[in-house]
Amino acid sequence: MTSTPELRTDRLIIRDWDLSDAPAALSVYGAEEVARWLTPEMRTVNDVEAMRSVLHAWVEAQPNLVPPAGRWAIVRREDGLLVGGLSLRQLPPYEEDFELSWQLRPDAWGNGYATEAGRRISAWAFDQGIEELFAVARPKNTRAIATARRIGMEWVGETEKYYDNRLQVFRIRPAELGRAAP
Repeated sequence: MTSTPELRTDRLIIRDWDLSDAPAALSVYGAEEVARWLTPEMRTVNDVEAMRSVLHAWVEAQPNLVPPAGRWAIVRREDGLLVGGLSLRQLPPYEEDFELSWQLRPDAWGNGYATEAGRRISAWAFDQGIEELFAVARPKNTRAIATARRIGMEWVGETEKYYDNRLQVFRIRPAELGRAAP
């Protein structure tokens, strides 16, 4: 069962995760330079079997999530390479706000994939009736902060409300998505 249609951009496909994605997903979630920034905190995934277990949990949970919540793979259209992951989930502790998050394999950084995928999933979420999305980033995660801004998100402050960490908070609403810089 798929919770979302396959979403496409000029260069990317956003689709549900599959257990066969485990080796490629390991290049994302097995990379220390990715895992160290994740919120909530997640340890580096150490091997393909552990990655398959993580994906199994995500695949099993997906049909039970209320749209637009979900987790998806980001795949490059030109060659089918899995370059990252994307999620929309409710932020703790009150589960009122939706968080957009993205993770890319390090060798895919700097190509605009996170921005492109983030804009596309945001547009889809807004089509589902969501009025705003948030992204949170650790203050020293300059890559995530820059990506949030390129998506069109505005900085709204710093908080320790989410995930027991001091985080920078960014927000986007439908009208702002249309004004996002290319």
